[in-house]
Amino acid sequence: MQQNKLLIFKMVAAFGLLPFFIAAQVGYQPPYFKDSNRLEKMSIAFPVVEKMVQKYAAENHFPGYSFGIVLDGKLVYETSGGYTNLQTKAPATSKSMFRIASMSKSFTAMAILKLRDEGKLSLDDKASKYIPELKNQGLTTDAAPITIRDLLTHAAGFPEDNPWGDRQLEKTSQEFLAFIKKGIHFSTATGLSYEYSNVGFTMLGYIIEKITGKNYGVYIKENIWKPLNMEASWEFSSIDDAKLAHGYRWINNNWKEEPLLHDGIYGAMGGMITSLASFSKYVSLHLDAWPARNGPSSGPISRSSIREMHQPSRFIGLNASYKYPSGRACATTAAYGYGLSWLKDCTGRTSIAHSGGLPGFGSNWRFLPEYGLGVILLANVTYAPTAVLNTMVIDTILRMGNVNLQPRILPASAALKNAQTQLTALLPSWKNAVASNLFAENFFDDYKIDTLIKEASSIFEAAGPIIGSGNFMPENELRGYYYIHAKNGSIKISFTLTPTNPSQIQEYHISFQKHIEE
Repeated sequence: MQQNKLLIFKMVAAFGLLPFFIAAQVGYQPPYFKDSNRLEKMSIAFPVVEKMVQKYAAENHFPGYSFGIVLDGKLVYETSGGYTNLQTKAPATSKSMFRIASMSKSFTAMAILKLRDEGKLSLDDKASKYIPELKNQGLTTDAAPITIRDLLTHAAGFPEDNPWGDRQLEKTSQEFLAFIKKGIHFSTATGLSYEYSNVGFTMLGYIIEKITGKNYGVYIKENIWKPLNMEASWEFSSIDDAKLAHGYRWINNNWKEEPLLHDGIYGAMGGMITSLASFSKYVSLHLDAWPARNGPSSGPISRSSIREMHQPSRFIGLNASYKYPSGRACATTAAYGYGLSWLKDCTGRTSIAHSGGLPGFGSNWRFLPEYGLGVILLANVTYAPTAVLNTMVIDTILRMGNVNLQPRILPASAALKNAQTQLTALLPSWKNAVASNLFAENFFDDYKIDTLIKEASSIFEAAGPIIGSGNFMPENELRGYYYIHAKNGSIKISFTLTPTNPSQIQEYHISFQKHIEE
């Protein structure tokens, strides 16, 4: 046993995570999936999904498309249709190379975080530190200086620049700097609101070049694509034409081919070309960042930094009248993280996503960390509305009764279960509670003992004979609730523990409810 501990210690130290290993909370158990046959359940939905994808692609005039589902880190379902080249009739497959447009942004964001983690920049650095031409630019003289964090979250104050930005891919760094030096027209003051900006992410690509001395694309290839064994490129001319998806626009009831643009500095915001098969590895990387847990990270950057990308850093808005494609009303709130958007709906379901759109292409990926589920759709028609289908597929899968895919379950911590046992034994008399050492120093100042006794006694009397206690339902490691089941109903008890070691109860609530099922 001692040798095993020493081996683990050496392995963790080798990954540079020794301080975190030492500080990790003893006995922590991460959330887990209760079902052992998740893929088997999911497969029931595949024929339904197949029909949905085919119908949607036809209705929206996709020349070609590639769609996939990732579950628990694996591409478990894929389907493709149509052509990547209408002239040669090259069929679209999971290995066809599509330009994914703004889905590229999260790669640029990940590269920035990698440099941050290595101590080569700070997210609160002024952008002008790396782009002097930007110094003193803003909507007003009192506007805050633009930071790297502002660029990551579309809060620099630049105007929304689609579709103008889509035509800039080939521009060189020199042309980009000349554009900045001439003076940028701002739409808002820095840091006050979200407004989508391709210029901002192009600046991030330039900052990568200034810090590393390498083209942003080369840096991302070496530090993200290669570790994930992804097949990808920034330059369409480097890809075998048999695999390259040509882009089209549906106009006058026909497809017109859109010219592909070469790689330039604006590629950092939307120039990446890859396949469904390769991109699924990137989706798996993001899903693998969840849940937070002990042990070393094996990806290009730490799991914690990937989870940081998923956080709602810049509020976008509340859509109280949102309806799912099925017509089901469900309010949503949205925000932007780092190169990714965040959305929570009326059911509490959280998803992370990003779309891509360029002349000739439309794409989207969306994943739900708590469900271990992700979907990807790549298409080769201008601004293909791919996000709608992906949302439809996810909502359909999660609402299919015979699939019944459930999110992870958080197990109750030892501290919560121990407090539950001790507290239950004290109720309803609260005898010797003050001397029990179960309660924090604030507790009996905030909750008078005579009131506690009166309240609990009244509730237990109304509840009748006790049948038993249910399992603890944690909200996190130190807070949650449980039920004591009785003849006449159930007693709900909730409490919050302190951050002290050992933890003690600092807050408590009790109530009686009839016909409550756990």
